[in-house]
Amino acid sequence: MPRSKKGKRGSSKPGSLRQEVLQLQLSAKGSLKGVRNGMKGESAASDDEPTSDILSHYSSTSETASVLEEGPGSEQVDEQTAQEETEDKLKQCIDNLMDRSAKTRLAALESLRQAFSSRVLYDFLTGHRLTVRDYLERSLKKGVGEEQAAAANVFTMLCIQLGGGDEAEEGFKSLCPVLTSILSDSSANIAARQSCARALGMCCYVSTAEEGEDLVKSLALLESVFSSSYPNTEGTLPTPKPGLPGLHTAALQAWSLLATLCPTSKLTELLELHLPKLQACLQSSDVNYRIAVGETIALLVELGRDIDEEFEVEDTESLCECLKSLATDGNKHRAKNDRRKQRSIFREVLHYIENEDFNEEKIRFGMESVYIDGWMRKRIYDAFKEILESGVRHHLQYNQLLRDIFGLGPPLILDAATIKGSKISRAEKHLFNAAAFKARTKQRNKVRDKRADVM
Repeated sequence: MPRSKKGKRGSSKPGSLRQEVLQLQLSAKGSLKGVRNGMKGESAASDDEPTSDILSHYSSTSETASVLEEGPGSEQVDEQTAQEETEDKLKQCIDNLMDRSAKTRLAALESLRQAFSSRVLYDFLTGHRLTVRDYLERSLKKGVGEEQAAAANVFTMLCIQLGGGDEAEEGFKSLCPVLTSILSDSSANIAARQSCARALGMCCYVSTAEEGEDLVKSLALLESVFSSSYPNTEGTLPTPKPGLPGLHTAALQAWSLLATLCPTSKLTELLELHLPKLQACLQSSDVNYRIAVGETIALLVELGRDIDEEFEVEDTESLCECLKSLATDGNKHRAKNDRRKQRSIFREVLHYIENEDFNEEKIRFGMESVYIDGWMRKRIYDAFKEILESGVRHHLQYNQLLRDIFGLGPPLILDAATIKGSKISRAEKHLFNAAAFKARTKQRNKVRDKRADVM
């Protein structure tokens, strides 16, 4: 009996000790894991850039929603909190534009560029436009190269954000002398001059009325830049210095954008002066400049036909022959992608010159769409797309300036149920893709059969 009691006491005591030790080990591991996770979270948060903070404000909304009690006004509180956090981060980026470090200023400019591209911030920028404009002017005057180019891009977006009202016109008149000075300076950085050319064209387009003095001056300055690529008195094209074709392309595209605003008298003058010289530039050695020249010729012809239905280019036959050679260019010394892009564009230009035929393009955004049905509309859309990049569809949906330009009316206000009901289900999308693939395969088989018969 004593042995059995001793055995019972001995067997129960070690078991309880083991359980206590296991519990202590588990709790220690859990606390250590929490500390490690906390350290990781802190390091990840400290490495975040201002751009990701501004663009990910919606994630903070979801976190706030889990803290706040659910109620009828919780969504409004969440939205207001996210809006305040975003504005605080934007203010910090604006303050960083005056930092002594060029790296910090460049990071702030990039953050503002991405924020201006991805969101419509009219209410916020209306109250801070003077501060932002002054800081950008400082970067344009005292910055060098990359900072000047970034500041010109942000200023262009600022004008688009402010719309075509007095605020944009006031900003353009204030910074126009600085943009003009950099663009005219042959010793300035090429990238900065390109950005200033785009800024001059877009900001003038957004803020200037027809027949304005600023319009005439901007056209003349841009002409002076790209006209250096025109053939000389002997009829040969000058050999461009490195980087100049990109500058000529930016200046020509900005000039053609402003040409869409010109009255009939000024437009007639531009057609007579530039069309013959632009035809010679189709032989340029730079593919992007050739494409810009071809699109500009098509745009000018379209504007000329709007004035006079019987408008024709002088020596149309030689122009069409040149366009045909570019549309079927197979020179091996040019890159394959360049040849493909060039052939596609010049086929469209040739079809329009010969038959007034334009391949209509449909741009979808949200539940709406805009049709690009002419060269003028294409030039305007491409100009905004080049500046806003992937954010152009968001601005088409919510920016009143772009909606007025493309005739879309006020922004649509849709509830969640309507948006959800308009989406195509995955099964429907699969059936649509399968039907399209089947039809495409049949069409290709017919073409192959014809080729076989010919062989």
